[in-house]
Amino acid sequence: MKHIVALHDADTPWSDGLEPSDAELDAIEREMPLILAEVDLLDALISLLDRPASEFDARRIRRACNRVLAARTSLTNQAAASMPGGAA
Repeated sequence: MKHIVALHDADTPWSDGLEPSDAELDAIEREMPLILAEVDLLDALISLLDRPASEFDARRIRRACNRVLAARTSLTNQAAASMPGGAA
């Protein structure tokens, strides 16, 4: 009978690749307004799962959608402005 044995150490050593890089953290920070706006929209939609929508709920969802669109527009404009050579 052959035994199957792991070829690596039982304890995996800590690797530097497990932490996000500074560039990844900066990208997350730039996208944080969009992330928060999407969370607000998701919260508004989740609140309607177990009840019918009222006029207040419709306004809340509409405003959350507008915040998401504004955050996406801002993020896109920032990315276009940072492109070298004036390419937009």
